[in-house]
Amino acid sequence: MNDADVSKQIQQMVRFIRQEAEEKANEISVSAEEEFNIEKLQLVEAEKKKIRQEYERKEKQVDVRKKIEYSMQLNASRIKVLQAQDDVVNAMKEAAGKDLLNASHDHHVYKKLLHDLIVQSLLRLKEPSVLLRCRKDDLRLVESVLDSAKKEYAEKVNVHAPEIIVDNHVYLPPAPSHHNAHGPYCSGGVVLASRDGKIVCENTLDARLDVVFRKKLPEIRKRLFGQVAA
Repeated sequence: MNDADVSKQIQQMVRFIRQEAEEKANEISVSAEEEFNIEKLQLVEAEKKKIRQEYERKEKQVDVRKKIEYSMQLNASRIKVLQAQDDVVNAMKEAAGKDLLNASHDHHVYKKLLHDLIVQSLLRLKEPSVLLRCRKDDLRLVESVLDSAKKEYAEKVNVHAPEIIVDNHVYLPPAPSHHNAHGPYCSGGVVLASRDGKIVCENTLDARLDVVFRKKLPEIRKRLFGQVAA
């Protein structure tokens, strides 16, 4: 083989090696680009997922905040409604309390009422001897009905007439007035107690109003405001 043939063969080998190198380089470049694109896509998708999760988290926070604000506004509205209802009911009770004052203006009617209140108190206490307190202004009326009240009680229970000691030292508070607007007051009636003070029957008009009002409160609310769901 002469020099020309050797040179020709060497050139062919060089071209072959170069071609293989170029092909290998192209394969590496294509593979690298594919891996890059895949990794880039994965990174983009990961970031998209993070953004979606963050958006969903903030959306939930906004939703929770809205629900809390709505609940607070709803509760505040309910409280206002209940307060307004209470104001109406209290105004009714206050008006009824003022009407109680008229009960003692008619002496004939009030005398009969005092008699009945004393009898009722005796029936509750069932004591042979009791202490009675009344307003100072009612003292004469109370004393005028004591005998008839004791007699009626004794006949109803079939016992001896009880001893009723009227307290002439401590009286129930007077009726409310402009001079005593914020102090203790009593619209009328009596308070009876056992001699040892352990059993007390408060039968004042104000106490009776409180009892009746508590008992009738659900009915009053229903009539005023209708059926309210719990």
